[in-house]
Amino acid sequence: MLRVALVVLLLVSGVAPAAAQSQVNFDNLAAMVRELRDSEAALIRERLAKFQAELQQQQRLARDAETRRNTASARSDALDRAWEANEQRTMELNELLTQHQGNLGELFGVTRQVAGDAANTLQQSLLTTQYSVPEGTEERSDFLRRLAAARALPSIYELERLWLELQREMTDGGKVVAYEADVLPVDPDAPPTRSEVVRIGPFTVVSDGEYLGYISGRRSLFELEGRMPGEFQGIARELQDSKGAGGHVRAVVDPARGALLGLYVQRPGIFERIQEGEVVNYVILFVGVLGALLAVFQYGYLIMTGAAVRSQLRDLDSPKDSNPLGRVLLVSRSASAGGTALDLTELRISEAILRELPRLERFQSFLRLAVAAGPLLGLIGTVVGMIVTFKAITATASSDPKLMATGIGQAMIATVLGLGIAIPLLFVNAGLTEWSRRIIQVLDEQSQSLIAGHMRARQTG
Repeated sequence: MLRVALVVLLLVSGVAPAAAQSQVNFDNLAAMVRELRDSEAALIRERLAKFQAELQQQQRLARDAETRRNTASARSDALDRAWEANEQRTMELNELLTQHQGNLGELFGVTRQVAGDAANTLQQSLLTTQYSVPEGTEERSDFLRRLAAARALPSIYELERLWLELQREMTDGGKVVAYEADVLPVDPDAPPTRSEVVRIGPFTVVSDGEYLGYISGRRSLFELEGRMPGEFQGIARELQDSKGAGGHVRAVVDPARGALLGLYVQRPGIFERIQEGEVVNYVILFVGVLGALLAVFQYGYLIMTGAAVRSQLRDLDSPKDSNPLGRVLLVSRSASAGGTALDLTELRISEAILRELPRLERFQSFLRLAVAAGPLLGLIGTVVGMIVTFKAITATASSDPKLMATGIGQAMIATVLGLGIAIPLLFVNAGLTEWSRRIIQVLDEQSQSLIAGHMRARQTG
């Protein structure tokens, strides 16, 4: 390139004016050419060195890239081989898992069935109130429901807890345990109270002499509305006071886990049932009480009269006017002393005995009437109760047992009261009849003895 410039310069110089050509210094020109040539050679060397350095750099980068490519290719080949080996191992493990799942499938089904059945049983169990739920864990019935609805095989932890809950329910279900639990009061607006309770297996819970019920939906104990009989409360206090002591104590066991006790508490008393029957029941009670009072009075009279007659039998020679036998003896002596004929004497003795009969047999006719009227009055109450029941069914167009309970209860209590006064009064009247017959038998025997004595006296006279 420099050479071309030099030639061009010479040509230009050849056509220049002669004055200018005379001024050209060829030595300087040669020097300039050499200088340009050296400069060009240096530039060429510099560029060549730069190109060689760049070439070496690119060759080094190419070798590094080739090395990385070979390393990556080797790693890729190793990964391909590992992937193929893993695929083969995965296939083998999947096949083995399928075989094991086939063996565990039946166990999985049984586990789900047992968990589903046990969930409802454990929620309805009184033992739920005894066990606290640790923080971060499920309540036992919730855990069993989740296990029953699972679609995957249960873990070893879940199987162990299932076994633990069932074992704990069976073991503690046979124990009498005292512990503290929240008890809901009768007032729904009042907060629950923490009380010491005594649990009898999964059946009955008592606290402070009172029996408690169990709400499975809230998993909580509650006070029964109403009061148990005094005997039941005494049994509950005795049970609660004897915790930790040896031996045996009485207890009330409700197999329905409080349901039967709740019904027992809500059962109306005898006076409430009598009030349900209204007028008919009061009439029946009046007849029964009146019959009982008259029977007691007559029993007292017959006891004293019988004692007086037995005392008179031991001393027939001194008749007394305070007993029937003495009065009959006095009539007999009066007839004998007046020289009355035998037939007239016999009639007077019979008359004296007949005067004694009304007092000896009084109230027996009324008692027989009460015995007959009791069931009839009960039948009237039964009919009235059934009328009330039919009216309730007609008014509501429903056969709900709760609506019919009042009428049926009224009908039944009337029948019970009618039979309740008839049967005892029947035995009472039989007893009175027997007592009066014994005394009348003594009077008849003694009257015949007196008549026979009068006959012997007339024959010998």
